[in-house]
Amino acid sequence: MVRRALPVLALLVCLWSAAPAAASDPFSGTGMWIWQLARSEHGDVGALAARAKAAGVDTLIIKGANATQRWPQFSPAVVSALRAQGLNVCAYHFLYGRRPAAEAALSAQLVATGADCLVVDVEGQYAGRYRAAQTYLARLRAAIGPDYPLGFTSLPFVSWHSAIPYPVFLGPGGAQVNLPQVYWKAIGGSVDGVFARTISENAIYGRPIAPIGQLYSRPSAGSVARFRALAAALGAPGVSFWSWQSAAPSGWSALRRPVVPAVWGQAPAPIVLRRGARGDQVAWLQQHLVVHVTSRFDAATEDAVRAFQLAHGLVPSGQTDAATWQAVLAGTPAPVRWTARGARLLRGAA
Repeated sequence: MVRRALPVLALLVCLWSAAPAAASDPFSGTGMWIWQLARSEHGDVGALAARAKAAGVDTLIIKGANATQRWPQFSPAVVSALRAQGLNVCAYHFLYGRRPAAEAALSAQLVATGADCLVVDVEGQYAGRYRAAQTYLARLRAAIGPDYPLGFTSLPFVSWHSAIPYPVFLGPGGAQVNLPQVYWKAIGGSVDGVFARTISENAIYGRPIAPIGQLYSRPSAGSVARFRALAAALGAPGVSFWSWQSAAPSGWSALRRPVVPAVWGQAPAPIVLRRGARGDQVAWLQQHLVVHVTSRFDAATEDAVRAFQLAHGLVPSGQTDAATWQAVLAGTPAPVRWTARGARLLRGAA
């Protein structure tokens, strides 16, 4: 008997409900990113707290390190003072992956400073560095523990840099929350279009999505409101905005408005992968199918998808429709050891 697919909105909730955010999660509510503290209210803690509270901002995410260089602005004194004002204070660390063990040690130092959470910023510089990502996370989790709140942020569309190690950073033992950068005005698309594609390409990783919106380059107040409404409609645990120092008064004003959840004409569906597809999303699918991880949707992968669909009472199309993703992600991805030459399924994975 062929199963009926869940409504797409319900399916998206299912896809990221496997690792729900904790009730006291600093990723909930509204956050604001701070790149340069001295250019954000001149670094005045009292002024930061006052403006944050007036705009309904709960969490400040402050840059703490770049690769192996620590930024002194994320100091115990600043963290303590902001927390005393009732704010969550998190660090973010821009990673390159060239010295993953050193980067992990530095990230652990930021956590020890008193951060309520840590966000790793992983972009094009990290493309193809799956082995480095595995080393980084193993070292970091050994230092901070398996339950410390860890976030992952990258570009909004996985397909833009399809060799970024999403399955490592968002896989078992990785970040609990995914924070894609939904900068609609910079991308040059509508809020709805950029948001929908972001969700479609990221939902398959099964982590709660807390999207980052744009306040730089003076987006309209209406577009900021629409972004917040879309996030509320899809049940995002929280949202945040880049960035404090570049936000115009109109942007701050938009944050003070009540959020009215949007009504989707058609909620975004998870991305469809088929024969000929390449990249990280295919590797993630192959881990769940427990087949050789090549990052290429070849004939063997198509056969594995079709066999999986038949075994689960689904239409054997050989491509990943919404119902197939739901069934695939209900399982645990096969453990993989990433090497310089690619991926190797660990013994016993089958």
